[in-house]
Amino acid sequence: MRNNFIVLLLIVVFSACSTTNRLTLSVIEPAPVSISPAIKRVGIINRSEANEKNNLLNKIEKIVTLESKTLDTDGAKSCVLGLQDELLSNSRFEEVILLDHIILKGSGIGIMPAALPQDEVTKICRANELDAIFALESYDTNSKINYNTAPAPINTPLGTIPAMEHIATLRTEITTGWRIYDPLASDVIDAFQLVDVINSTGRGLTPVNAANAIIGRKEAVKDVSKRIGQTYGLRIRPFSIRVGRDYFVRGTDNFKIAKRKARTGNWDEAAELWKKETQNSRKKIAGRAYYNMAIINEINGNLDLAVDWAQKSYENFNNKKALYYVNILKNRQYRNAVLNEQQQ
Repeated sequence: MRNNFIVLLLIVVFSACSTTNRLTLSVIEPAPVSISPAIKRVGIINRSEANEKNNLLNKIEKIVTLESKTLDTDGAKSCVLGLQDELLSNSRFEEVILLDHIILKGSGIGIMPAALPQDEVTKICRANELDAIFALESYDTNSKINYNTAPAPINTPLGTIPAMEHIATLRTEITTGWRIYDPLASDVIDAFQLVDVINSTGRGLTPVNAANAIIGRKEAVKDVSKRIGQTYGLRIRPFSIRVGRDYFVRGTDNFKIAKRKARTGNWDEAAELWKKETQNSRKKIAGRAYYNMAIINEINGNLDLAVDWAQKSYENFNNKKALYYVNILKNRQYRNAVLNEQQQ
């Protein structure tokens, strides 16, 4: 107990003596995949069904992994529907068409097939008046079942008797492959694989009872597959993340007061106090104030001004933290430029 108290005391002391506080702010990141703003009508194709060359291998795999006859077929359909739902909710598209009349074969065993030839992409787009194609290139479920036993006393009218409980655990791994084709692009816009796992556990007094308890996984596979499709559709959307920043809270009374104002969300008045300290005759204090002015400008979305303040903090006052911060801000400027292009 004494050692724990000493450790806690040290943490409190070091926290109280820290020259900086931590804040978090929300940052909008560009979408992982950029597509042309001119793309308004898109189609979705499912080419995850096995071609003739892979049919035998596919049948053997299904036997070995305990897959049901239509599990992959139903799961792939759910994937496509999930993607369609997500794309329909994206206001950038005027129409999202499910091209279920187009039969294109893939590997059928979770391996991405070769990309569609450009002339075939162009042909499909022209025939259906599309600007781009989203394709589920591969879909595969791979399952493995394990059995274990554990003591499980049974209560009876005659008292508790010892027994063994059988535990069946089924692990189903769903592997999907996706591509986005643009007839006007020289290469695919995106090629990506997503993997998800479903774990099911059943218990019973016999192995059969335990196995029966996990029957019905098809619905779970379909639900997860739909979510996978929706997740892939999110790759063309910008997204928000939380990032951390440190700002200075010690050096003068103004820093201490500004710290309290910042903690209550009164950032504008905190910034007024920091700006006063940019004129401080002590270079160390002025450098901290310049750095904090960069922070407040980032909070307000003025990245150009934030870079300017941070650069001066490092160049004029040798604030080492400012150099690292400049690089962070310039990276944000670049990513904002990408984001603006995506939103045009």
